Amino acid sequence: MSRLEAVKTMVEQAPGDSRVRFMLCMEYLGAERWEDALAELDELVKRDPDYVTAYYQGGRANEQLDREDEARAWYQRGVETAKRIGDGHALSELQAALDILG
Repeated sequence: MSRLEAVKTMVEQAPGDSRVRFMLCMEYLGAERWEDALAELDELVKRDPDYVTAYYQGGRANEQLDREDEARAWYQRGVETAKRIGDGHALSELQAALDILG
């Protein structure tokens, strides 16, 4: 069984575990399966809207697909989330990504 398949199985066994779902997102990103990654990231933030790291990765995946407006929207949602939860590190990374997009 591949690592991707193993992580998929883990998500099936614990669909509410944000950390495991994020691992699946990262596997898709590493395999350059941008659409699959975005589908999982969408699900992750629906289940756990404070999982701030997901917004950065969603922006990154959209950038890979040349979808700047969608990337900007992900980063902006992440900025808002980081401010709300008080995560200064995530806030600076998300803001930097937004600034680069212009």
